[in-house]
Amino acid sequence: MKYHMIAFSLGFLLDLLFGDPYWLPHPIRLIGSLIAKAEKYFLGKNKDRNEKKELRQGIYMVIIVLFSTMTVTTLILCLTYYINCYLGIAVETIMTYQILATKCLKDESMKVYHCLKDKTLPEARKAVSMIVGRDTVCLDERGVVKAAIETVAENTSDGVIAPMLYTALGGPVLGFIYKAVNTMDSMIGYKNDKYLYFGRAAAKLDDVVNFLPARISAYLMITASFIGGKCFSGKRAYYIYKRDNKNHASPNSAQTESVCAGALGIQLAGDTSYFGKIVKKPYIGDGVRAVEYEDIRRVNHLMYLTAWISEIICLLALLLVYAVIRRFQG
Repeated sequence: MKYHMIAFSLGFLLDLLFGDPYWLPHPIRLIGSLIAKAEKYFLGKNKDRNEKKELRQGIYMVIIVLFSTMTVTTLILCLTYYINCYLGIAVETIMTYQILATKCLKDESMKVYHCLKDKTLPEARKAVSMIVGRDTVCLDERGVVKAAIETVAENTSDGVIAPMLYTALGGPVLGFIYKAVNTMDSMIGYKNDKYLYFGRAAAKLDDVVNFLPARISAYLMITASFIGGKCFSGKRAYYIYKRDNKNHASPNSAQTESVCAGALGIQLAGDTSYFGKIVKKPYIGDGVRAVEYEDIRRVNHLMYLTAWISEIICLLALLLVYAVIRRFQG
């Protein structure tokens, strides 16, 4: 337990310091490669579309990806801790670092901020297209800013708090299992012709594993809004959250987005284009003021505060469990 706490703390600090350098090999890319190969294997065999068959194949793929992720992660950790406890701590630290995406999320969204600050809208569209799934070619400045803010707000849960909670609970094994689910959803969890049935199991599982973390993330972000300074309104964040947290097709996406909209006093969401098709979405927030590119910097500040609050609470919980275990053992 104490080794886990050390690795959990150091992994978080490494994430804040280094993020995800492009040159560094990342386990999520391996998981993504496995998903792509499994998709090609299953869908490549389908000469005729069959709903039940594709649903079944989607379930098989989820099982294969999760079992492979769990097995490899467990073997690496067991082997390194068996060799030497310090080697085990080092490997668990690196794994924890790679599970979290705090600095990476900030770095990628701030590229959009700097492009808009330099008045280069085409470059801003290109930068935001790297972190969103929507069509960005025709977005105006306001649309680009909203896309970046919504991504940071939603991924505060998906990319930071949820993996942090799962890693605190079950170490890198559970952390990477969560990331595998999240990666499958981002690759095949679309409601389009190709993935409607094949990707349904992955999409539904992602909804399930994010249900509690998304709501915990929302309340952590509300707390951050109260202590984050005059840029944010904690009261408005809570009000908009309670009112608009269901204004999304996903049961989880509007949780942190609604908090963010309320905290900043802006309006998010609305109709969006995906793969050339307009998707109708309700608005989130009241739009007390107009969206501006400085809001990208503000939402990152809010995300970092939320991450620190979550890390501290997780460590306190782990310390409490450790103390209880020691007491019973003593």
